[in-house]
Amino acid sequence: MLVSLFFITFAIKIIYNNMITGEIKNKIDQIWDTFFVAGITNPITVLEQMTYIFFMKMLDDKQLQEEENARDWDSVVQNPTFPEGKIWVNPDAVGDEEKAGIPYESLRWHVFKNLDADEMFRVVRQYVFEFIKHIGTGEESAYSRYMKSAIFLIPNARTLARVIDDVNDLDMNNRDAMGDVYEYILGKMAASGTNGQFRTPRHIIRMIVEMMQPNPKDYICDPAMGSAGFLVEAVKYIKENYETAAYVSEDVHHMKTSMINGYDTDQTMLRIGAMNLLLHDVTAPQLAWRDSLSAQNEDQSCYSLIMANPPFAGSLDKDNVNKNILAYANTSKTELLFLAQFVRSLELGGRCASIVPDGVLFGTSRAHVAIRKEIVDNQQLRAVISMPSGVFKPYAGVSTAVLVFSKTNCGGTDKVWFYDMKADGYSLDDKRTPIADNDIPDVVNRFLHPESENSRTRKDQSFFVPVEEIRQNDYDLSINKYKEIEREKVEYEPVKDILVRLEETEGEFLKGYRDLCKMLEEDEKKEEMV
Repeated sequence: MLVSLFFITFAIKIIYNNMITGEIKNKIDQIWDTFFVAGITNPITVLEQMTYIFFMKMLDDKQLQEEENARDWDSVVQNPTFPEGKIWVNPDAVGDEEKAGIPYESLRWHVFKNLDADEMFRVVRQYVFEFIKHIGTGEESAYSRYMKSAIFLIPNARTLARVIDDVNDLDMNNRDAMGDVYEYILGKMAASGTNGQFRTPRHIIRMIVEMMQPNPKDYICDPAMGSAGFLVEAVKYIKENYETAAYVSEDVHHMKTSMINGYDTDQTMLRIGAMNLLLHDVTAPQLAWRDSLSAQNEDQSCYSLIMANPPFAGSLDKDNVNKNILAYANTSKTELLFLAQFVRSLELGGRCASIVPDGVLFGTSRAHVAIRKEIVDNQQLRAVISMPSGVFKPYAGVSTAVLVFSKTNCGGTDKVWFYDMKADGYSLDDKRTPIADNDIPDVVNRFLHPESENSRTRKDQSFFVPVEEIRQNDYDLSINKYKEIEREKVEYEPVKDILVRLEETEGEFLKGYRDLCKMLEEDEKKEEMV
């Protein structure tokens, strides 16, 4: 139902915006306050309910644009979401009124937003929300599967009317609006100390995707997908760079079905991720509720590309961890176990880019060294990009890096490329305001053109390190281990001269002190004479 040439065109024309604007921020704050006043105070619930409302609007916006394009070309919309002149009947309808159905036209945003508050509330709750729960490609689609348990929680007509008005004012046609909302609200969640979820900034996701260059033949996976940021950005990249993704039936079918794979342990995030992918024309992705580290995960040698920012939760119960993963690194630290799972689930020749905390790079425990040794000696480690510690603020201040490697099972690491990223286009404080300094374009360019890196020295921002040197340093992958820091020699004046100046200053101070005491004595004598 959602397949259309328009949306492919739309995806290509998206203006990439890295950070939420002040206008959107203010609108989201208004909507947040509206939910709070209505008694909906759980941030993840707010995020979910807002996503439903966004989804309703974006479905209609999409078809409105399709209809405009059709008029321009004197044609008709193919497979419209809202067929003209037809009735939609809820498959789960129980009462006579519901079984009678409602015209598809009445389900459209630009129609129901103009109803009075009470009627709009009835239509949205009884029909529109049920419609978006059932939209999609069938009972077995990821979207249908995870939307079954969705609940409409907006409590009254007044609250819905205010939310609809605020969302209606947002321009969603020139940015990834859902991504903006997720980034901002998840930041509010982190600031309030609830839920413990935070989102990978979209400009970092885009950097990693551009480095990895996904293609229409890839099988892409994010084992900790969240709102599906990496997966959506991969789809957008393929549509922008491969014409076959638009018209070759085999490629189109693959992208809509088997290409995209994602797992999460949060049903809400799976629902949001499924909606996000559906809006990007991925109608039947392979999404599942799954603990990627558990014995239930049987993935092995099945993906050509993994891009992820797995949770750095510290420790977990090893008894619940897949024994095949523990064979790589016998530990309970999730940041190491996920790397092991990535190696296990990649096919030969497959590639991975994962965000990791800095401790993974230099940790001295047996497990830390073991996983680094596995990637360096048995696979092919390609790059280590050190990112500034403020990249994830205001969510967290942890220092992170990006590890890039390919699965070979026979080694192949000759030299490893290191990059010291100092700026990502935003201030590194909690405000994260845009700045001129931005290393990301340079990171991508240098990574994709390694031939130009051979002449660089350890004093440069990026350089190669021979694998033997890494082995000699116990597989330490921290950039500071290898970077040469140029220090300027500072000349200080002789200590003897400093002491002379101090003595002179002290003399001046004492003279001033004595003069002041003398003045006070003279004033006291004058007062006595009076």
